[in-house]
Amino acid sequence: MRYRFRYHIPVRAGTIVREARRAAHLSQRELARRAGLAQPVLSRIERGHASPRFDTLDRLLRQCGKGLELVERPGLRVDRTLIQERLPLTPGERARLAAREWERTRAFKRRAR
Repeated sequence: MRYRFRYHIPVRAGTIVREARRAAHLSQRELARRAGLAQPVLSRIERGHASPRFDTLDRLLRQCGKGLELVERPGLRVDRTLIQERLPLTPGERARLAAREWERTRAFKRRAR
C-alpha cells in the first residue's frame, strides 16, 4: 500500500525518512539493510547532514511502505476563481468591490505597526 506525504511547508528529506521509518516500526539498521545503505549514511540523512539523491530517497521510502509523488505546488499558477466570480460584474461594480476590499486591509496595516 502506498501512502502520500503532503507538506506545504519546506521539509527536509531526513525528516520525511525518519517519520516514514518510525511509522514502519523499523530501526535505522534494519531500514539501511533493506535499502542497501550503510547505517551511518542513513543516520546522516535523517539528521540533515546529507541530502539523498531522489532515487535514494525513493528507495528508503519504499522500504517503509511509502512512496514519493510529484504534485503541483500550490500558488504557482493563477487562481482563476476570483476572475470568474467577477466577470459577470460591471466595471463599476468591480471598482466598488475592489475599493471595499482595499478599505478592509487597513485594519491589518494598523495591527502590523
